[in-house]
Formats: sequence, C-alpha cells, structure tokens
Amino acid sequence: MAEQLIELNVTGMHCNNCALSIHKLLEKKGLQNILVDFAGEEVKFSNESNVELPDIIKSIEQLGFKVVDDPALHEPRFYEKIENKFLFCAIFTVPLLLHMIFQWHVLHMPMVQLLLCLPVFIVGCLHFGKSAWHSLKAGIPNMDVLIFIGSASAFIYSLVGTIQNLGEQYQFYETCATIITLVLLGNVFEKRSVNQTTSAVKDLVKIQQVNANRIIDGTVEVISAREVKPGDTLIVNHGDKVPVDGDILEGDASVDESMLTGESIPVDKVRYDKVIGGTIVVHGNFRMIATKTGSNTVLSQIIELMKKAQAAKPPVQKLGDKVAAIFVPAVIVIALLTFVLTYFLSDKGLQQSLMNAIAVLVISCPCAMGLATPTAVMVGLGRAAKSGILIKGGDTIEAVIDTKYIVFDKTGTLTTGKFRIEDIKIEGDSTIQQVRGVIVAIEERSNHPIAKSLVHELKSLQQDKVILKAVSEEKGLGMRAEDVEGNHYFLGNGKSVNDGNFNISLYKNQSLLAQIAVDDTIKPEAAALIAQLKAMGVVPVLLSGDRENRCLKVAKAIGIDEVHGEKLPDEKLTIIDIYKQKGKTVMIGDGINDAPALTKADVGVSMNDASQIAIQSARVILLNTDLHSVVKFLQISKHTLLTIKQNLFWAFAYNVVAIPVAALGFLNPMVGAFTMAFSDVVVIGNSIRLKSKRLD
Repeated sequence: MAEQLIELNVTGMHCNNCALSIHKLLEKKGLQNILVDFAGEEVKFSNESNVELPDIIKSIEQLGFKVVDDPALHEPRFYEKIENKFLFCAIFTVPLLLHMIFQWHVLHMPMVQLLLCLPVFIVGCLHFGKSAWHSLKAGIPNMDVLIFIGSASAFIYSLVGTIQNLGEQYQFYETCATIITLVLLGNVFEKRSVNQTTSAVKDLVKIQQVNANRIIDGTVEVISAREVKPGDTLIVNHGDKVPVDGDILEGDASVDESMLTGESIPVDKVRYDKVIGGTIVVHGNFRMIATKTGSNTVLSQIIELMKKAQAAKPPVQKLGDKVAAIFVPAVIVIALLTFVLTYFLSDKGLQQSLMNAIAVLVISCPCAMGLATPTAVMVGLGRAAKSGILIKGGDTIEAVIDTKYIVFDKTGTLTTGKFRIEDIKIEGDSTIQQVRGVIVAIEERSNHPIAKSLVHELKSLQQDKVILKAVSEEKGLGMRAEDVEGNHYFLGNGKSVNDGNFNISLYKNQSLLAQIAVDDTIKPEAAALIAQLKAMGVVPVLLSGDRENRCLKVAKAIGIDEVHGEKLPDEKLTIIDIYKQKGKTVMIGDGINDAPALTKADVGVSMNDASQIAIQSARVILLNTDLHSVVKFLQISKHTLLTIKQNLFWAFAYNVVAIPVAALGFLNPMVGAFTMAFSDVVVIGNSIRLKSKRLD
C-alpha cells in the first residue's frame, strides 16, 4: 500500500504524558513518522500498513481524546469545558469544607456530606477515571491514575463508614471532593498557560485569516484569502493586510513586514516587487497578481516550520520523558508501601495510613516534568520568530549552546550583497557592448547576489542582444552557457587570472573575453557583531570563494583574524570539518555554494534573501538581514535551555521533597492536591517569563 501522510487535530491533550499515550498507541498499530504536539493539538503520521483511518481515530478517542476537523472551529459542549467542570464541583465542595469551620449540625450529617460529594465524585470519575482507565490500557499510566485512585480511596473509605455507621472519623468526603476540585482548578490554569506558550503560532495563524479584494471582469468581490487562486488579480489598499504572496502589477506602497522580519521600519514597494501575505500596507495601494496561495505562501511555510520545530525534542527532554514514563507506577508502589508500613509498623491506625497513602498519590506530579521542556521550547521559538529568527527544531536550541566557532560566508552575509562594477577590462577584439550583452544574458538566469547586481547595473547601458539556448550553474564556480550560434561561454570567479583587482572572468570558447572587477560594501553592523562575538568567547572565521585579497580586506576592516579565501564548495566542507573537530561550529551563509557547508556544520544559519537551497540546508533562517540577529539567536537559545533546566530542576525537586513529606504523614491530602495543582502552573509560568525576560 502506498504511503499516506495523515494529519489529525486532536483536542483534550494537556501535557506530554497525553502525547506519549497517543504516540505509543500509534506505534503499536505499526504507523511510521509519528509526531504528536500536545500544545498545537496535532497528530501526524504516515500509514504504510493496512490500518484503516476510522480505526485509528476510534482508538485515539478511546484513550479519552477527541479528533476534530478544525480546533479553531471546534466548540466543546458546555459540560465538556474544564472551566465549567471546575465551577460545578466548587459549588458542592465549598459547603463540604464549611463543616470544618462551622459547627452546623446539618453539615456534619454523613448523608448530607455524601449527597454533596457524590456529584463531584461522578465528575471526577468521568474526567479523571475515564482518562486513567484508557491510559492504563495503552500501557502509559498518566497523572489521572494517581488523582483517581486518591479521590476514589477517600470516597470509598467514607462510604463504607457511612453505610456501617462507624462515626465521624470515617468521614473524608471533603478530602475526595477537594482533591478533584483543586486538580480541576490547576487544569484550568494549566490550559490557559499552555495557550500563552503557543501564542506565537496562533498569532501567525490569525494573520492568515483575512479577506481579499479580487477583480473579476472589472468588478471587485470580497472573498476569504483561502479562496484566492494563483493568477488572481487583487487590489490591496491602505491599512489592508496583503492576503497572499504575489507581485505588484501597478501602484506603490510602504509595507510593514515586521511580522516576518522583526524590522519595524516599513519597506517601500513598487511595480514588479514581491509582496508577502500577512504584511500590512501602511501607506499607498496597489494591484497585485497572486503567485503563491494556501500552504505555499511564505507565512504558511513559517507556521509549518514552527509547528515541526516545537515537536523536535532537545536531548535534555529525553531524561524528563524517561522519568515521566515510569513515574506513575513508581508513585503507586510508594503509596502502597506508605499504607502498609504506616499501618503495620506504627500505631496510627487505618485512617491515618490511608490518608498518608492518598497524600502521596495526590502530591505527585508527572505533568510538571512533561511540561518542563516543550513549554520553554515553544516560548523560545515564539520569541525568536517575533525577532525575525526561524529555528527549524527545538533540538537546534541545544545544539548551538557552547558554540566555539562561527564561520561566515562573505558575500551577502558580512557584506550587503549589493555590488557595483568598478572596471571591465576587454581582452581581444570584442566591444564593450558585446561583453555587456553576454553578461546580462547569462546572469539573468542566476539568483546569486553578484548576478542580480550586474544585471541591475548593466541593463540600462547600451549592449548587444545575445540569445542563449542553454544555461547551467556550477556550485562555487560560475555559469556556463551556449548561444544559438553554438558559442560556449563561462562566466565565473577569476581564480586563474593573475590580476588581483579583477575577480570575475568571462570566457568565450575557452578564450578570455573580459575581466570584471566588482566589489560590494561591508554591512554597517558587521564590525560591532564581530566584537560582540569575541567578547562572548566565540571565534569568528571568514570562509569564502572570493579572492583572497578581497577576503583579507573585509576581515581586516571588521576584526576577523582567521580567513580562508578562494575556496570551492568541497574545500569549504573540509575546513568546516577541521573546525568541528576543535569545537562546536556554526556556519552562516546564503548562496548555493554554501549549502553543503551549512549542512556539514553543527548548526547552519541562512539569511532570508538566500537561495532556496541554502534555506533548505540551514537549521536557522534569519528573516531580518541585520547581523545582530545572530547574537539574538545565541542569546535566545541560551536562555531557553536555561529555562528548561530550571523547569526540570523544579519538577524533580518538587517530587523528591514532596513525596517523602507526604509518606511520613506531614501533609494533608487536600494541601497535597492544592500544591500539585499549582506545580504545573509554576513550571509553565517560568516558561512564559521567557517571553519578556531580558537577554544578556
């Protein structure tokens, strides 16, 4: 059977343990490439077996989750909302707790307490009991198992005391109801907090939900951006969001692209310029033709990239996952031991033994461990995205820590990539018009920054028209072409030519036709960046295919000491390998010739205006061409990892301290439930702090 890539929207997952349950279920069914994102409410897998999709959906729903068409449009029933469950339970729990404060006879009657506790216990059975049962069937017991056993033990103990009329010391209905109500309150806060951690993706999705003004037969109709097709002509006015990606046909405008680049200064757009869906027209208006729609737009690809990144686990998470997987069985064993040892080895009796065991169950919190890493990663990725930095995986955040070397390409990375021709030296009997014509004809077919600059500069000058029938690009070398008359051309780096001022050579039928001297300007922030990296203990390196003397000139101007010029793509690979052996190495580049080196480095970083191949090869994309994004990326990664470690420390330390305290009888089960309910909120709160935390 052919491979099917399937994506499901699954609601009801509230922590990593839920995601693990679904992951294990799908693994048992023989599905491949499983990816479960509890915060994004998405489950993806490829189905190469004969398992029918309805069977898969049924199995997921039997675990206690719900598969829906669109989470944004899915409105849960009134009684399914966690907030309503909490309020319902609180109405019955408050009178139960009042009997501990007021000596009102009616509140002390066992049957009254039973009637007040029963509705809460039923909600607990439906909410926690159902989830606990299905998680046990799936082989991954979750936190709900602990909550259900604890609350059910208190309820059954109290019910037996009521039926047998054993007196007040057997009445612990308030313990059962309070455990359920407080854990539901914790779930309410947890749900709201997790929503905050995923706000970056949700904000981007909202940007997509706009209308478009489409022109048909001279009239304008308003449609949803999702209905726009490639080739449609649209009108975009002052204040509108650009609905999809496209090219301006007529008009001009200033466009705010901050959602893409993090750069607040609007960009001026004129005829033939590209515009990106989701950006805002702050001044002017234009007609445009839609070129990319739906999942092909830049914004859709960014959203997809961020969703995948959130699901890619850093190595530090593996420890948390391993502990979370064995945590619940371990806690049940500790609770049983607590009951047995307290009952048989002390004179505290059945009641105290049971209360100690229940306290152990409800104080334990595997969710805090499950939430520690993904929430921090989501906030870190979101903060990076808002600064114009796209990180392709949570694992990249950890991969970049303790970077020793940052290797820079020169052209378009440290320099602006906007070239000007300093001189053209004609060889032989050709004219300047012929040479210009050949250069323009060849370079029009290339995306390289030098090629774009040459075409832009020469097009307005007088030239002879040259018609080519074949053009090919050779990585790191240049362009080969053949015209309709059978002449062969090569335009590329002038490595073999002795004159150091000229860095591009044009050959016709293997004879030198012309030499071209081009140069570009250094980015104004380059020197400050290099100084900052050195202060951070990072060694900057310049690695380029450009002439050695030009590389040395740029390196000297900005303060780089280690320089490797005139390197072909395979030579760049060798140099990256040497640096990797000496320490963690990051490569920053933008051209086709940089793609292998970007892949080879520990982390490859690509500029936004880079070639598509460079973007695909890199693990980080800087949408803002300002080089200070490099430092911001390192800082965000450092603080995200620090937040993960803080979260894991809190989650582990909380359980290491709380469980023995509960086992020794120093903790009331109700206090335990309250503390457990807020341990998750503390972990998520620490992650949310990363949104506005000062980065040094």
